[in-house]
Amino acid sequence: MKTVSIVIPCRNEEKYIASCLDSLIHTTYPKEYLSIFVCDGLSDDQTPSIVSQYAAKYSYIELLINKMQTTPYALNLGIQHQNSDVVIILGAHSTVASDFIDKNVEVLFSDATIGCAGGVLTNSYENKQSQIIGYAMSQPFGVGNAHFRTGAKAGFVDTVAFGSYKREVFEKIGYFDEDLTRNQDDDFNYRLTKAGYRIFLSPEIQSFYVVRSSFHHLFRQYFQYGYWKVFVNQKHKRITSFRQLIPFFFVSFIVLGSILSVVVPYFNFAYSFFCLLYLLMAFWFTQHQPFSFKERWMIVWTFLTLHVSYGSGYCAGIWDFIIFEKKPKSKFHQLSR
Repeated sequence: MKTVSIVIPCRNEEKYIASCLDSLIHTTYPKEYLSIFVCDGLSDDQTPSIVSQYAAKYSYIELLINKMQTTPYALNLGIQHQNSDVVIILGAHSTVASDFIDKNVEVLFSDATIGCAGGVLTNSYENKQSQIIGYAMSQPFGVGNAHFRTGAKAGFVDTVAFGSYKREVFEKIGYFDEDLTRNQDDDFNYRLTKAGYRIFLSPEIQSFYVVRSSFHHLFRQYFQYGYWKVFVNQKHKRITSFRQLIPFFFVSFIVLGSILSVVVPYFNFAYSFFCLLYLLMAFWFTQHQPFSFKERWMIVWTFLTLHVSYGSGYCAGIWDFIIFEKKPKSKFHQLSR
């Protein structure tokens, strides 16, 4: 049997942390080989109290204090707290299937070249708005080839949700970059594959995620993703994945196209055609579920939110990091939840 550490970064998650821990308690993996570390970022709600109650009852659950309040610091705190054979990263908004840990370990050690394994993320919803957001985030039109969201077949990918990692990976390439408030997993997985390891996605590894129900929070989250992606690219001096450029080109076209449409009247037709084509394609991706007409347009709005927020964040990142060679702005170190 492999020893397994599960690391859960969280802050102010009193609404979700108990469900997350309950799902882990009910997994079939032998508990004598399991450790669960909840790395709390100085929550000002009941999260620490709830976790402490679980820790008092279950010896394999422990509360760790994340004084820096950032995700990569929390991840490294949990990873280094115990020298387990396997480390699994999990979100406080998530729950897992009963065989989640078993399947991760099985896939992870099925091939010596696999350094990271993960599965498909199934959305769960609090209300109709979160269902609409979750649907948009599970469509290729919304998130591209993010296979862990779209439910693709088993195979090698460039990223997974809630990855499990062999201990040897950290010994070889180091830990998560604590300068990256966002996209620390993209950076880590890039270094992982550069070191000769591969990332495997198995649909048999099942986890469930409570989707945020706020367009405002969704916009802020994906703006940060785009912003920090430029910082990662600058660090490695290359584009780590080309799908990230599509929202950037989309936003650039919207802005420059609106200007050219005024300056060059003949361009107005092409610009209008592109915008109409985008809306028609977005609307077509709403046809697979029995949504009302109003709900379909809310899904289209979610697609637009995803693309504009990420693309705008990418533009802001280019402005700060490439053009003016600044460091990340302090307000973008704040997590979106």
